[in-house]
Amino acid sequence: MTQSAESPRIILASTSPYRKKQLESWGLPFAAVKPTCNEEDLKTSFYGSPQELCRHLAEAKAQSIAQLHPEALVIGSDQIAVAPSGVVLDKPGSSAKAAAQLRQLSGHTHSLITGLAVIYLGQTFRAHEVIEVTLRDLTIEEIAAYVAQDDPWDCAGAYKLEQLGICLVKEIKGRDPSSIQGLPMMALSEAFLELLGALPFQLKHRLPLINTGESHD
Repeated sequence: MTQSAESPRIILASTSPYRKKQLESWGLPFAAVKPTCNEEDLKTSFYGSPQELCRHLAEAKAQSIAQLHPEALVIGSDQIAVAPSGVVLDKPGSSAKAAAQLRQLSGHTHSLITGLAVIYLGQTFRAHEVIEVTLRDLTIEEIAAYVAQDDPWDCAGAYKLEQLGICLVKEIKGRDPSSIQGLPMMALSEAFLELLGALPFQLKHRLPLINTGESHD
């Protein structure tokens, strides 16, 4: 499946500022484009495990952009949090719902699942990472103060571990901690190696920008 280390154009099928920041850390030129698939419709019509759902959504996002730019290397990712009860937690969308999610997770271990799909020249690399996060026993006052400062309403699980959310955590277990921010960088490195025959730093400064009408700046 390995391709020669050419210089593909890179598109991140996401406008998430967290994923964009992660990919920017590699110093590779890329464009960030909003996927055209309907995520909510995909969720309601899919039957499978949370891990399968996460991978399905990641691939749907990548495929929606890859069909528009078949020559590009397209990266899709999705993340869901699964409560101890097995219920999938959506992004809360408001401070009140964020506080409710944190009350539910307080003192318990939950799963943070991040799916990855990378498409290049008709080939697809698929992976997912599972991180087990245990929160401290949080008081109502602590939850309210945290939500007011970190605005975690756009994050599954209602916390930002790269910011003040780390203060809520008792323990983290998992292979790739980078996946917590939304893009599993270890698996993405493996995708580059499998699809391009090279690691990201071997391609640096050799990749062309792609004109999609949107930039990563």
